[in-house]
Amino acid sequence: MNSPNLMDLVALYGTDDRCRETLAKLRWPDGIRCLRCNSENVAQVKERKVHVCYACNYQFSTTVGTMFHDSHLSLTKWFFVIYLMCESKKGISANQVKRMMGVSYKTAWYLCHRIRKAMAEAEGCKMGGTVQIDEVYLGGKHRHQGRKGTSDKIPVVGIRETSTGHVHLIPMRHLMQWNMNQLLDKHLDAKVEVIVTDESRLYNFKDTAFANADHETVNHSAGEYVRGDVTTNGIESVFSLVKRGLIGTWHQLSVKHLKAYMNEVSWRYNNRKNSYLFRDTLMQLLKSENMEYKELTQSKAA
Repeated sequence: MNSPNLMDLVALYGTDDRCRETLAKLRWPDGIRCLRCNSENVAQVKERKVHVCYACNYQFSTTVGTMFHDSHLSLTKWFFVIYLMCESKKGISANQVKRMMGVSYKTAWYLCHRIRKAMAEAEGCKMGGTVQIDEVYLGGKHRHQGRKGTSDKIPVVGIRETSTGHVHLIPMRHLMQWNMNQLLDKHLDAKVEVIVTDESRLYNFKDTAFANADHETVNHSAGEYVRGDVTTNGIESVFSLVKRGLIGTWHQLSVKHLKAYMNEVSWRYNNRKNSYLFRDTLMQLLKSENMEYKELTQSKAA
């Protein structure tokens, strides 16, 4: 299933029945099996849109146990919004989804966040080889005049693996050398060969697991951005994409939900050459358990 264009989407998934058939084929490529006893002795009850297992008498739907379960939205609207989020390079806002799908803002916002959660659960392995690391500060305002004015901007660390072009975007509450090193322990392979950064004091790997890696720097303050193969331009181009999404699409991102948006950007960017992005996103939603609205709105940060 190649990623469809918009007209393909209308033709292929214009009804809930067609969407449900597609999900069933993706979930059970070798034929439907009972979710309780794994029996193949299963029949479909089309009138009730469920499957019945004759081995254990269990009844189940195609979407049970997935992100689609217990949704009051039609599967057609789910498919269309998934498509829009996959194909919109700078993202799509809940307000835009509200207008295009004819739903409430609350419904659109909740739907987009459920799709982002499935995208987040597809995070890749640790990065190796040559990596570029940089940080950006998003949102908030700089208060008071002078260099020592306070700011409520949120730091986001970006890591890009040169060989694959894959990125990780990790928001941080506070950014210092000690928790930067903790973050890299989580996201970098210990056998990483070259680490490219700017000259910030945040990047000091002498007493870390990456002490044996070559640490190359570019001096931005001196106007240096490329020196042979040494550059952080790759991760900085990703930050530019993030900023365009923030300014032109989302406008404001809370600290609580920033990670979800960064995961969306990473998923879309890492799959920018994937001809099966729409299919793979559907499969992620089938693998992910449903997320209740209260999980998104509770006071504790997600």
